Amino acid sequence: MSSVAQKENILILNNIRSAENVGAMFRTADAADISKIYLTGYTPSPLDRFGRKRKDIAKSALGAEEFIFWEAKKNLSPLINKLKKENYLIIGIEQTKKSINYKKVKAGAKNVFIVGTEVSGIPKNILKKCDIIAEIPMRGKKESLNVSVALGVALFRILNI
Repeated sequence: MSSVAQKENILILNNIRSAENVGAMFRTADAADISKIYLTGYTPSPLDRFGRKRKDIAKSALGAEEFIFWEAKKNLSPLINKLKKENYLIIGIEQTKKSINYKKVKAGAKNVFIVGTEVSGIPKNILKKCDIIAEIPMRGKKESLNVSVALGVALFRILNI
């Protein structure tokens, strides 16, 4: 009987405005075997403030929001500090002067992937806390991909799926 070490992968969606993007990322997280999603800042959750299912998230998540563990947190910085103390490798998906090509990123046994708001990305104070900042090179005229698409591309490559 072979024993395969199971990696633990967490996703943080920080200040994602679009419910459709959130739903798409839940679906991608399921396909990539993410164990938990943290929704931080103003990122909408699968349930509204009255505990009712949000149809806009459910439409693009296609049920993934029903069985992926998720938790809403107002502040991202304390959450990252906690996860770093638990020996998670913190990987930001972002374009910066310090980022490396996502194809060169090696996942650890415990990983946290962070994506940020659709317009301005991950805040600088959070980027400073990342162990790795992974960038997807762009060849066209547009300087970035949609956040949910970028997450899928990065997860599937970094996790070797």
